[in-house]
Amino acid sequence: MAGVPLLLLTTTGRRSGRTWTVPLMYQTDGDGWVLVASNGGSDRHPTWWLNLRSTPEASIQIGPAVHRVTAAEATGAERDRLWRLMAGVYSGYEKYTKKTSRTIPVVRLQPAASRGS
Repeated sequence: MAGVPLLLLTTTGRRSGRTWTVPLMYQTDGDGWVLVASNGGSDRHPTWWLNLRSTPEASIQIGPAVHRVTAAEATGAERDRLWRLMAGVYSGYEKYTKKTSRTIPVVRLQPAASRGS
């Protein structure tokens, strides 16, 4: 994974209400960012994805820049396209699909609407 772009994702815990920050590989797509909830091919979703499903509003930090974002799971043709984008950066994602029976979520992060817009 050396040389891949990383961001810091901060979510709100679905049970605790506390903030949690994790480093994740990402790619940009249009004005948003794409993540893969692979959890190393585990049969369980990563906690950060469970938190985003509960509270989709989060923040990311890329270098010094912090962005408020809203998360949504990509589906259908969009998921397929974004999966190929991410698998092109890290081939391990394809190996993870063979380790688990779950469909690995592809997550799109969009800039959150600013207040008053």
